[in-house]
Amino acid sequence: MNVLWYASRATGLLSLVLLTSVVVLGALSGGRVSSARWPRFAVTALHRNLTLLTLTFVVVHVSTAIIDGYAGIAWLDAVLPFVSVYQPFWLGLGAIAFDLFVALLVSSLLRPHVNPRLWRGLHWTAYACWPVAVTHGVGIGGADSRIGWVLAVVGACVLAVASACVWRATVVHADTEARRGAPEGVR
Repeated sequence: MNVLWYASRATGLLSLVLLTSVVVLGALSGGRVSSARWPRFAVTALHRNLTLLTLTFVVVHVSTAIIDGYAGIAWLDAVLPFVSVYQPFWLGLGAIAFDLFVALLVSSLLRPHVNPRLWRGLHWTAYACWPVAVTHGVGIGGADSRIGWVLAVVGACVLAVASACVWRATVVHADTEARRGAPEGVR
């Protein structure tokens, strides 16, 4: 095994942890979470910066997998799903997750110029990107995916996103119910 192979595996797992942080923070900030110590603008800035950091690690993950040469992955395989000669299904899921992630990033950069409803709709693809990325990592990871500490990291990521999504759904539902019960001028 060479350094590039290890770098690809390590940055893939780190990318999952970072993407999980981005999704959790996005779910919480979508539920309007803030405090005196963490005002909404700070939460939004952290979300944006974590997203950029995640993209950096994803690019390193993809690049090291391609440059390594062991698996014969081409640059096009990283963006076109299911065309790789190496594990086309699992790598195809990675390409889909990458494409969704890039679409999210581009839509966020263009947010001031995009209809808010369109942006929100595009941004909901984050909830598709994350499980596709998790499935890619577990499926393509081979024996690495069955190592105890790797399973623990993946399990913690799943638990974190599931908890944040349940929390957000609960808060949004409660907020909607509160607005329905509010007097007409307060809605």
